[in-house]
Amino acid sequence: MFLSQLLLPGGGRGVALREGDAAHLVPGAESTRDLAQAAIAAGRGLAEEAARRGRGAPVDLAQALAEGRVLPPVDHPDPAHLHLTGTGLTHLGSAATRDAMHGAPDAGELTDSMKMFRMGLEGGKPRPGEAGVQPEWFYKGNGHAAVAPGAPLASPAFALDAGEEPEIAGLYLIGPDGTPFRLGFALGNEFSDHVTERGNYLWLAHSKLRPASFGPEMLLGALPQHVEGSSRILRDGAVLWERPFLSGEANMSHSIANLEHHHFKYALFRQPGDVHVHFFGTATLSFADGVHARPGDVFQIEAPALGLPLRNPLVQLPNDAAPVAVATL
Repeated sequence: MFLSQLLLPGGGRGVALREGDAAHLVPGAESTRDLAQAAIAAGRGLAEEAARRGRGAPVDLAQALAEGRVLPPVDHPDPAHLHLTGTGLTHLGSAATRDAMHGAPDAGELTDSMKMFRMGLEGGKPRPGEAGVQPEWFYKGNGHAAVAPGAPLASPAFALDAGEEPEIAGLYLIGPDGTPFRLGFALGNEFSDHVTERGNYLWLAHSKLRPASFGPEMLLGALPQHVEGSSRILRDGAVLWERPFLSGEANMSHSIANLEHHHFKYALFRQPGDVHVHFFGTATLSFADGVHARPGDVFQIEAPALGLPLRNPLVQLPNDAAPVAVATL
């Protein structure tokens, strides 16, 4: 069962529920967030809340995508209250890509990335009720950096690279009492600047301050233990690069619960009404194969378990050469 948000042809917004090939509007729901808040207030799950409302008009999601009417599967009316964050070195094989990017300081010495990855292997899947080792964590921005499915991912003029990261994201709403509620899971493109990151791993924070896209649909319920997908770059309509990717806990060094704990353990991230989109990491990058995307290329990420494919073209923002000047009041 999948949820998505879209702009309606006659104006306004709607929420679509898809089971199998058929999708329909959820009556009385203009946003996933509102629907989730109603579910929390009623003490029931999001899928049950949507099902109780009956079936509205049928929706052609493929047509809505083609017309640019599909929104991210969850958003917030005030973009400052949507948080885009993520974790790295969480997937089996992810350390090899990062290790090759940074290189060991001396022969035989482990990089900090490899040390962090090994910590995850040894302590990233604790027993229920226990906290495991904390993962690498980063901030990507707020709702102003969230890009709808099909919309362009804009690389700033100062960026040294514009690369995809095919990931699964957890989507969350904080309840009235500060409890984080997981709404579901979605495909994500955790768009990053890998050349900047390669220059010095302490620039990772800079490299992650880029837009990100997720959706088009949100999977309700549990994430499968094993998720298979593919990531590709299209140039002039032809496949420039393509690789399979694996996700789900069977292919991860951390459990989802452990990653969630180490994000939401901070009271800052448990503010009632806020929305969180948390990317869980990947081991597959076109950058690792020496590929450099250019404006006009299209990133396409798909995994049948997560619904419809996520596509976003790449654009480059114009160069405003002058440094940012801060005004004094």
